[in-house]
Amino acid sequence: MTISLKGKRGLIMGVANERSIAWGIAKACAEAGAELAFTYQGEAFGKRLAPLAESVGSDFMVDVDVTDEASLDAAFDKLAERWDRLDFVVHAIAFSDKSELQGRILNTTRANFKNSMDISVYSFIDVARRAHPLMTEGGTLLTLTYMGSNRVTPNYNVMGVAKAALESATRYLANDLGRDGIRVNAISPGPMKTLAGSAIGGARKTYKHTNENAPLGGNATLEAVGGTAVWLISEGGACTTGEIVRVDGGFHVLGMPQYDNL
Repeated sequence: MTISLKGKRGLIMGVANERSIAWGIAKACAEAGAELAFTYQGEAFGKRLAPLAESVGSDFMVDVDVTDEASLDAAFDKLAERWDRLDFVVHAIAFSDKSELQGRILNTTRANFKNSMDISVYSFIDVARRAHPLMTEGGTLLTLTYMGSNRVTPNYNVMGVAKAALESATRYLANDLGRDGIRVNAISPGPMKTLAGSAIGGARKTYKHTNENAPLGGNATLEAVGGTAVWLISEGGACTTGEIVRVDGGFHVLGMPQYDNL
């Protein structure tokens, strides 16, 4: 069955380059017929994003700093000027000081804890509040999480705490916005070779371990994550909200590695 998003308009936040999970979702949505707008932060990321946005027929890019209320207000004002409604938002934004994504969580600083929670969690709530009035015909809010939210993962540290909070926020937002026809879900891929993933200490070992042990015999692909997002945004996901949808080759079901890898 081919899923169509023709006629739907969506905002993609967090594309860093062509290997970004956000880009995998954007590409899948565009192929399904959606019209897209993008946010980026800073000139360098804007230059990387421009040819990607152009490749899916989008000329709508806005520079946004999610820690700046005025910046977010300006971005959503531009959306409201350009479009009479918004159908979906993909929030693929997270951050922690790279130096604290190794070793022990005991060494997390107060400043980095606050900053990580602000960018990785509160920004989703902040974006949802602004997107809500534009979703006049209902809509979908999607964010990205990781199993380090509920299982200890080496070096993930404060990001595990942040993702746990993000998943909780997803459930609360789903309850808040459900009566307005807005669905709120999170996609949880396994480790992927992205710019964000490479910042975590021992990323290559983690990727190799999950790749060798996942029941389906490999880690998630951008295409698989993109396809899941398209389903959630489409009418096929009409009764799904408040969920953490895992796209990790089944790795999350394991209690131990495969027998040959013990």
